[in-house]
Amino acid sequence: MTLHADKGSHVSPTSLAIVCLLALLRYKFSEATVFDMALEDILLGLAIGLVFAILVYFIMDVRLKRRWAEQEAGVRKDAADRSRYVLKGKITEQFVPLLKDKFRYELADARFIGAPIDYLIFDGYSAVKDGNSEGPIQIVLADIKTGDAQLNRTEQKIKEAVEAGRVRWETIQMDF
Repeated sequence: MTLHADKGSHVSPTSLAIVCLLALLRYKFSEATVFDMALEDILLGLAIGLVFAILVYFIMDVRLKRRWAEQEAGVRKDAADRSRYVLKGKITEQFVPLLKDKFRYELADARFIGAPIDYLIFDGYSAVKDGNSEGPIQIVLADIKTGDAQLNRTEQKIKEAVEAGRVRWETIQMDF
């Protein structure tokens, strides 16, 4: 298993044990030859290296688990915040027609669609239907945005189609 130190270096427990053993052997070589070294000294060096490697492993494991927990908490908070913003936006979409200072159309003229746009508005429809007007009906496709929200790609394409006049009427006749 590979451990990751804070500064980006990679240390494995086996590597630490080998380094400790080599350090011990170097010390022993300066005094005697390999053949003069007692088996107990070699085993002691291996044991010290192994204990040191295990200690470093557990310390790094605790650090990494703490860091992962902090990152997970941040990701969860971000997801919850985004969910709240989306929910607030969806609620706002439903209530905007009730706000006369923001929605200048007759409530009866607006039809909530929700997707891919929020409202299809037949501006002037109620007046014509009630016989109060002979004026034209204007059709408006409206989308409600809150905060810094922007049109998504699909909404932008619909807006471009309307602005370019790629809109038509079609009657679909059904014979049963």
